Amino acid sequence: MSTRTIGVLVMSYGTPESLDQIEAYYTHIRRGKPPTNEQLQSLRDRYEAIVGGFFPLRENTNKQVAALEQTLNKDHSGSGITYKCYQGLKHAFPFIEDGIAQMSQDGIQEAVGIVLAPHYSVMSVGGYIKRAQDAAQLQSPGLKIDFVRQYHLHPKLLKALSSRVERGLGRFAERDRSKVRVIFSAHSLPAQILEMNDPYPDQLLETSKAIADKVGIDNWQFAWQSAGQTATPWLGPDILDVLETVSKEEQVEHVLMCPVGFVSDHLEVLYDIDIECKQRAKELGIQLERTESLNTDPLYMETLSEVIGALS
Repeated sequence: MSTRTIGVLVMSYGTPESLDQIEAYYTHIRRGKPPTNEQLQSLRDRYEAIVGGFFPLRENTNKQVAALEQTLNKDHSGSGITYKCYQGLKHAFPFIEDGIAQMSQDGIQEAVGIVLAPHYSVMSVGGYIKRAQDAAQLQSPGLKIDFVRQYHLHPKLLKALSSRVERGLGRFAERDRSKVRVIFSAHSLPAQILEMNDPYPDQLLETSKAIADKVGIDNWQFAWQSAGQTATPWLGPDILDVLETVSKEEQVEHVLMCPVGFVSDHLEVLYDIDIECKQRAKELGIQLERTESLNTDPLYMETLSEVIGALS
């Protein structure tokens, strides 16, 4: 049986590998405009505040990509297809363009692109796809590449997330579990996406409701987090405001946060939730717990493997 090799461009936001790379990383996010000393120090402080010091997200992403390649080749053994994964990061090396270039050098003629984010927005996943398409057209015009656009209702993804909510509820005293408010969250985006009929907010609510239904809870809501500091408005309400509202207006004392829009431990989880949200919750007298991230959970790897396989 002849073997086809299919490249898989695994795209994600990217992160600095060490503290001394933060300035270059932040400058790239700001489209070449260097941050002020105050902005740079603020970001550095956030990384340094994470338990254990600078968290190696790059290592975590590397593990996800390696686990995905292993899962793909295990799940599709005997199919005559070999999968080879390439990283393509938005704001750090190897950039999306580097991943495409490496595919071209390796003689890859068929590929699938996927973003480590289950929900589609033209501003997030759509942006990754466009960069990959532009790079392929420029660097490897013979490359046939398809893209997974969303996988927010995949049964195995929902199973993995639901089991995390169930375990999270177990961290509360049994007498308090019926009172726990489950708050699902995701990265905010500029509010202008609402005028574009962007599917991002609806897809996040669909995932949240599916998990709530699977676990059998009705005491839940959705909140946004980690909005950018720009002059334009971002989607809200912000999770910090939500915590204050549910405490003061509804006397909620127990909260389980499920950052459903994130698939791995990084700054938005380890700082924005584990430090910033927990500090606010403590001030409000709220017991706040968080579901653990997917990272290399086999069910998540199988989710990615199946949606990639469907395009192969």
